[in-house]
Amino acid sequence: MTSVRNDTPVTRLCTHSLTSLHYRDANLVEDLMGKKTFTEVMLMQILGRTPRPVDLRITDVVLIVLMEHGLTPSAIATRLIYMSAPENLQGAVSAGLLAVGSSFVGTMENCSRLLDRILAADDPEVEALAIARQYRESKSAMPGFGHHLHKPVDPRAYKLLELARAEPDLAGRHIQALETLSRAVDQVAGRPITLNATGAVAALLGEIGVPTNVMRGFAVISRAAGLVAHIVEEQQSPSGRFIWDTVEHAIPYVGQAGTTNPD
Repeated sequence: MTSVRNDTPVTRLCTHSLTSLHYRDANLVEDLMGKKTFTEVMLMQILGRTPRPVDLRITDVVLIVLMEHGLTPSAIATRLIYMSAPENLQGAVSAGLLAVGSSFVGTMENCSRLLDRILAADDPEVEALAIARQYRESKSAMPGFGHHLHKPVDPRAYKLLELARAEPDLAGRHIQALETLSRAVDQVAGRPITLNATGAVAALLGEIGVPTNVMRGFAVISRAAGLVAHIVEEQQSPSGRFIWDTVEHAIPYVGQAGTTNPD
């Protein structure tokens, strides 16, 4: 191990010599290539530990769920930028990834923060009700709940939770916190509110030890693959110009330019 001063920045992610390259402490050629999957190495790099089989199963299903949501803002941005600069595939993908945030795709991070509050509370039920009332009173969207298409249930969320509950190696604390929050949300609303996929993703990633402030990174990784697929489709069946023309004709100009002055 290299000796360094206490105030010197260090990295544990990668090192190399003239004849070898290591990801953390694993030899890339001898230990990883042909022996480990992308998901295994990804988790090893991000979490800094050897992933368990349950970690791989949960991560894979999360990445699959987050990959494709149709012609959402991220996909539309990617298609339009690719139409404008087809020589810059990575620019088009990165444009779409900029839409991964607190409103779309990346909302699991917001939901996870609420689950963290419930898990840290002396009385989880009381904390969940306080959260639900806070969002209700401020008329803010509750992260992890509600969906404009999937009502009264989001089938993805229920499948994710079903798969997680079937894993004996998961403690279930984050899932229980999500269930507690869901009951509180329904109680305050006076009706069932849809638990959506990103709410379930927040619980599942929490179960395998992914920190809240890292969760959105998994959405970025997954959605990047989905956006590459959108570029492939854009190459085969271009829609960018159609989207542009549709918006131009659907949103009328209401200013005064070009009008005759009656005076």
